[in-house]
Amino acid sequence: MSTNRRETKQRVAVSAALDEVNEFVSAQQLHTILRDAGDGVGLATVYRTLQQLAEDGEVDVLKSTDNEAMYRRCSRGHHHHLLCRSCRRTVEVESPSIEKWAQKVAAANGFADVDHVVEITGICAECQAKLA
Repeated sequence: MSTNRRETKQRVAVSAALDEVNEFVSAQQLHTILRDAGDGVGLATVYRTLQQLAEDGEVDVLKSTDNEAMYRRCSRGHHHHLLCRSCRRTVEVESPSIEKWAQKVAAANGFADVDHVVEITGICAECQAKLA
């Protein structure tokens, strides 16, 4: 779904930094990673580039518990995530029942061409053990 956007030095740097992280990160966290690596990419450029990557379908975006957009490179098609509210560990999950439910609810209400976002947050087993 990628468009013909110009490959700028900044876009390449943001994309490369995103490739190096395994968890969802905010634009500010990614900006810090870039700054610490010596890349002179401004925060506004990081936000703009992440938005473009999301529009192009190159990254997944979800909202954290404090409603901040979080980004992560994902290589799969449509899927959902379990996100730990404590450590931000992420597990990719597929759930045909969610897909069927979304279609059923949409059809029952006269909607077509529907899309959906499902974000499941909780506390992972490792963080639960630390709290015990």
